[in-house]
Amino acid sequence: MSKPRTVVIGSGFGGLAIAARLCARGHQVDLFEKRDQLGGRASVFTKNGFTFDGGPTVITAPFLFDELFAMAGRERSNYVQLIPINPFYRIFDHRGNYFEYNGDINYVLSQIERWNPADKEGYLRFLESTRPIFQRGFMELSSQPFLRFKDMLRLVPELIRLQAHRSVYSYVAQFIQNEFLRRCFTFHPLLIGGNPFTASAIYTLIHPLELEWGIWYARGGTGALVAALARLIEEHGGRIHLNSEVVEIVVHNQRAIGVRLRNGCFVPADYVISNADVPSTYLQLIAPQHRSWRNSDFRYKRLTRYSMSLVVIYFGTNRLYRDTPLVHHNIILSEHYRELIMQIFRARSLPKEFSLYLHMPTRTDPSLAPENHEAFYVLSPVPHLGASIDWNREAKPYRDAIMKFPEQHYLPNLSQHIVVEHMIDPRYFRDQLNTYLGTGFSIQPTLFQSAWFRPHNQSEDIKNIYFVGAGTHPGAGLPGVLCSAKVVDRLITGGGFK
Repeated sequence: MSKPRTVVIGSGFGGLAIAARLCARGHQVDLFEKRDQLGGRASVFTKNGFTFDGGPTVITAPFLFDELFAMAGRERSNYVQLIPINPFYRIFDHRGNYFEYNGDINYVLSQIERWNPADKEGYLRFLESTRPIFQRGFMELSSQPFLRFKDMLRLVPELIRLQAHRSVYSYVAQFIQNEFLRRCFTFHPLLIGGNPFTASAIYTLIHPLELEWGIWYARGGTGALVAALARLIEEHGGRIHLNSEVVEIVVHNQRAIGVRLRNGCFVPADYVISNADVPSTYLQLIAPQHRSWRNSDFRYKRLTRYSMSLVVIYFGTNRLYRDTPLVHHNIILSEHYRELIMQIFRARSLPKEFSLYLHMPTRTDPSLAPENHEAFYVLSPVPHLGASIDWNREAKPYRDAIMKFPEQHYLPNLSQHIVVEHMIDPRYFRDQLNTYLGTGFSIQPTLFQSAWFRPHNQSEDIKNIYFVGAGTHPGAGLPGVLCSAKVVDRLITGGGFK
């Protein structure tokens, strides 16, 4: 009996994970990547001895990688090493004062004590209240498909009980009184493209998820995980094609029969799995006559609410910055935080202020830079391309404003010591990663864009087209996209969750 022929479009972690799973289950898998390297958002920039992770740097729920290798008969530790990060994050207010936390509850309480002793008891109540949200939302539902409305309907009483209708910020504010601490325990939706002031309280599960398994770093950078999965795929007979852009999913009699590449080649397939941006897949790769109203231009161009985009500046210095308060993961929150976030998500104009994520991986892994050098990236959320921002004009002034801030407050004389620099903005996400409106995380994680309301893992219109990645269920972030591969594995093969 011949092997099922499966085409995977795109090589983000969702695409790599489903390719590895189906290779292990006996499929003949061909993975097509538009660019000259794997990884999608997790691609790597290298220059003059520096290595910069292009995208995700926060690794949570590492067991998802372990089980992926295990189902293929391998040990993850033989492919890539994961290192625990402590503290998880150091979060600074606009004055430079900080709060940090790790997986030790007593340590977290000692940090809360520095800001507002009265919030210690509230934090413990908050943690207790998130246990059922974490258990139900992540442990049970993140790997379950939501293809029918009744799958969602049966959850409504439970969602009401779990206060899913509240925002993450509103939920946390019930327990925490100090405004800065509220921000520290509600920034997590930004990591998956959500607005803390509108994202469903279901996403409070991210904090207990971090406490359960910790925050990890892949030695050599996140790109080392990408390379490990590529090796796993090829060891099981999968074929990886770089510089191979899919321009059409070919449909006949409402069934996908393969894909067409930009060079004109047709590749037949029994299953087509898109790890490309879901809106872009429907709008660009599937002809309108094959799509119902559920996946129409009107849905994705008019009804859907999208995540913000990002500006990321990667830079290397010819000196070390070990005498600063910076750690591996640093978050710097602006004074007018709520106003800034709301302005970004309304996608109207480029804010004058910014909140930043400053990544300093050489604190943990000096191999990412030449000896006595330091590697960084600084990330600023910005509106997506639906806003009236001329990035040809605004990119350089915005870059200068961002880089001026850490130089003034954290990295003295920075401009004199930068020897390597590379910047991306929303145009990169649109042009290189094919995300609709240049979003950084595809579709926002609101209540009515989650579970059944989110684009489904299996197309309603063409039953042998499937979706993995940030824009489908359960959502963005490494745990989300890895779980989307588990869902599609189950839908195609009937396999369990190993």
